Amino acid sequence: MIGALAGAVLYQRIGSRADRRNYPPPGRLVEVGGRRMHLLESGAGSPVVVLESGIAASCLNWTNIQAEVARFTRVCSYDRASLGWSDPASTPRVTSCLIDELHALLQAANISGPYVLVGHSYGGMLVRAYAAKYPHEVTGLVLVDPLPASEWMRPSGEQSGILRWGNRLSRRGAFLARLGIVRLSLATLSAGGRAIPKLVARLSSGRAESTLSRLVGEVQKMPPQTWPMIRAHWCQPKGFLAMSEYFQSLPRSSAEAAALPDPSPNIPVVVLSASNSTTAQLAEREAMACHSAHGKHIVAKKSGHWIHLDEPDLILDAIREMVEYGDRLRCPKPPGY
Repeated sequence: MIGALAGAVLYQRIGSRADRRNYPPPGRLVEVGGRRMHLLESGAGSPVVVLESGIAASCLNWTNIQAEVARFTRVCSYDRASLGWSDPASTPRVTSCLIDELHALLQAANISGPYVLVGHSYGGMLVRAYAAKYPHEVTGLVLVDPLPASEWMRPSGEQSGILRWGNRLSRRGAFLARLGIVRLSLATLSAGGRAIPKLVARLSSGRAESTLSRLVGEVQKMPPQTWPMIRAHWCQPKGFLAMSEYFQSLPRSSAEAAALPDPSPNIPVVVLSASNSTTAQLAEREAMACHSAHGKHIVAKKSGHWIHLDEPDLILDAIREMVEYGDRLRCPKPPGY
């Protein structure tokens, strides 16, 4: 038993060492508050587009979108602390800390505004909060199936159960990652095997492989060159522990976001909703769009929650519209033009 445990730990260490060698950060590591945060930049121009990922996703989630946006302006994506190539966090994973970290990262990296902020899901809640706190830095918002702050501010009994289950799943995932079991499972899955991934899914969640299959399905929509890097990240306990912190902090994060005023009505907004959004979600997102003097709400009829993977052209059109609007603000036409 002890020998098997030692072998598992050694397997994980050897694999982790190989991952660091094979998949170095594609961007630069910027020191923020004594921690390094990974920032990926491309393109040129202004306003700068900043891409904010979902609750446990890295900058890799935006790979295709970033490549296309870089054709017409400067664009940045990044890994929040504890995710991707960034160092583990030293502060709670709550809205106030996260938007201040993004602000500090942009300042430390000498990336000045104005910014078009693009946020998916949990990231949509964060960029709205950023625009509320730093309105003079933001020239446009694109909210991709955003998480409404009110949805998790006071969790129902069912929602509390979901959060407890997510926290438990994440903690178990971190434990299995330390032993190399997640690495073995993902390696087997990549090779076409299903038996070990099914077993690990049952051990970790008790819900067979439904959660694993759903995540794998979304990842497979991303560029194939990103798959090995995503696999390497999820072989580490760090990402699972970060996810646990996000689940635990979600009610507080939502409450902090809800306590902030709505972004200025002068900031244009495009909100995109998935086809399977609930009536309540659609109503709240419609309100987000109507609050802006230049707001728009679009239902992506062919998309699930990950609209930027299902219908990327909708996202690109929205970003381009925000960039062009920002250009008009900076370069007003002369009288009589």
